Amino acid sequence: MPATRSPDKAKHQHSVERANKAELAKRLNRIEGQVRGIARMLAEDRYCPDILTQIAAVRSAMDALALQLLEDHSHGCLQDAIRSGKGTKAVAELMDVIKRFAR
Repeated sequence: MPATRSPDKAKHQHSVERANKAELAKRLNRIEGQVRGIARMLAEDRYCPDILTQIAAVRSAMDALALQLLEDHSHGCLQDAIRSGKGTKAVAELMDVIKRFAR
């Protein structure tokens, strides 16, 4: 399902830099392969702890991907918002995103 943006966010949208986008896509492709591997393990009735180990690896890879995106956002969008006088709102938005990852 495609993500929808509020009109306000669409005005302030910045994209990930091309070099970082390629690296993030490569990571995501690797994660996709890991998830397919987990599906195969389930289909093959593999040992549950082995499957859980792979699930933990995918979770870790997703967390690393999210942290890279947060870093890119902080160095790009957040800095731009602060420079343009919209830092308070941008920091609040960033904190909301970070709270989603806090467990």
